[in-house]
Amino acid sequence: MCYDDDFCFCNLFLCFSNSCSPILANSDQDTASVAIADAEEAVISAYEVVLEAEQAGGNVTGLLAQLSEAGEFLASARMLYRNGDFDNAIYFADLGRSVGEEVESEAYKLKDSASDEGVQRMWFTILGSISGIVLVVLGSLRVWWFLKRRYQ
Repeated sequence: MCYDDDFCFCNLFLCFSNSCSPILANSDQDTASVAIADAEEAVISAYEVVLEAEQAGGNVTGLLAQLSEAGEFLASARMLYRNGDFDNAIYFADLGRSVGEEVESEAYKLKDSASDEGVQRMWFTILGSISGIVLVVLGSLRVWWFLKRRYQ
């Protein structure tokens, strides 16, 4: 029996909060762990697309700087996770994930434009080579015709 309503409410609240606190902490820890894993996946995926864009001939210098920033956010998230600061770990993991996704999107665009430019260069080279061959053949025929007339 409780004679003081405020006292009973406080005791009930303390008992409830003490029993739920580890559950909430585990929930935060699990959420932080998932957020860090998602961020790692996003950064790795972005790195792979940046490599593909570089192989296609794109200038990836700016993307590598952004990717480095995403890696720093991810490192901060891991450090905060180890220190038990799960809320800030989630925050930095989300920052790393969003930067990684942004880099991946920009890398896809850069890869596509670099591929298109490569195809255009290839066609320009092919047409230039064919034009050059035709001009050399026509020029040679013209010189041969001129020399033939001169010596006859």
